[in-house]
Amino acid sequence: MSDLAKTPEAPAEGSAAPAPAGPAVPAVDPRLLVREEGVKGYWTEFTRKIRGGELGSLPVILGLIVIAVVFQLQNSNFLSASSVANVAVYASGLGIMAVGIVFVLVLGEIDLSMGSVAGVGAAVWAGLQVSNGMNQWLSIVLAVLAGTAIGALHGFFFAKIGVPAFVVTLAGFLGWMGLQEWLMGGEGSINTPSGSVVENLTNYFFADKIAAYGLALAAVAVYLVSLLRDSSRRKAALLPARPIAEIALRTGVVAVLVFVVAYVMNEPAGARGLPLALVLFLAVLVIADFVARRTLFGRKVFAVGGNAEAARRAGINVDRVRIAVFAISGTLAAFGGLFIASLSGGATKSLGGGNTLMLVIAAAVIGGTSLFGGRGKVWSALLGMIVIQSIQQGLNMIGMSNAIQNMITGAVLLAAVVIDSVSRRTQKTAGRA
Repeated sequence: MSDLAKTPEAPAEGSAAPAPAGPAVPAVDPRLLVREEGVKGYWTEFTRKIRGGELGSLPVILGLIVIAVVFQLQNSNFLSASSVANVAVYASGLGIMAVGIVFVLVLGEIDLSMGSVAGVGAAVWAGLQVSNGMNQWLSIVLAVLAGTAIGALHGFFFAKIGVPAFVVTLAGFLGWMGLQEWLMGGEGSINTPSGSVVENLTNYFFADKIAAYGLALAAVAVYLVSLLRDSSRRKAALLPARPIAEIALRTGVVAVLVFVVAYVMNEPAGARGLPLALVLFLAVLVIADFVARRTLFGRKVFAVGGNAEAARRAGINVDRVRIAVFAISGTLAAFGGLFIASLSGGATKSLGGGNTLMLVIAAAVIGGTSLFGGRGKVWSALLGMIVIQSIQQGLNMIGMSNAIQNMITGAVLLAAVVIDSVSRRTQKTAGRA
């Protein structure tokens, strides 16, 4: 009788029956189970990431602590209410522009026209509202839409015609600077009307203490809900999720930070309250972060930035993504230009010039966005701009010249790029990039 016809032998008495055959269960990488081990597991995972070059925002946070300690020792007013408010207000306009450049850098490209587009946005607003008496809200909307159209035009030449983004936006930098001067005409500057929306962008403060504490409470609540939702979704997908202890720890740290800032802004000595500029900046950050991390479009941006050809083969319309990203950059550049006009008292022919572009790019890179594409977070615009403005604020308070400020800012930018390069090399060595 053939082997195929043999009757399988019954298991010996007292022995366990063999388990029924079934699909093999793949081995689980032990590193994925770290989060299930509580705080100890969280620390293990944290050290693993550091060894693997995944530094995240750690260098920026440590840098901010060093900056705060050094300047506070030099001048006891560095962490005062008025000083913190100044950092928040001055960081708002450039920070909003930096959010736009984050999207472009994630795409693996560069936008050199940000300063000129900001100037055009301010010139369009001033020409429509101040010179021609248009409704202020309509003039603001049209100014921002002008930036959107300019950015989309850059994206079209880059994506459809094939002109490198560096060349397109460099041409835009020069061309839009000329348009800005033409729109201003013979006027060297057009002053911001008293009490107007644009003037209030950086000059209005919520004097009621409840505003700062209310915003802090809302920020903590949104952060907590975001962590809980993420944990719930990962558990539903049978993926490792953050334990409750870690969620509580993260939320507690964030709560301490935001409530300390709220307390400082409400400090009786010299406090003006919560700046409207900071509220708008945070609103832009939250919306942009949601788009980048929680929408299909955001995932496409990271996919194109990581590998454009692979994204195209996966069915992503790469050209459309690129045009949309440059449109976002132009929109936020024009919006940021209105904040700069508010700070400077009006639109000028030179608005957006000087080191505006360099500070915007530096903020995104210092905050942790990679110059090599495919990696970055919207919140890096906030962290990077706080670093830059804190350095400038501290150096101003101890009487350092602009030359020293530029040298130190340049050194910090170089350090950020070096850290990014070393981090990428370490990740490649560890097999994670």
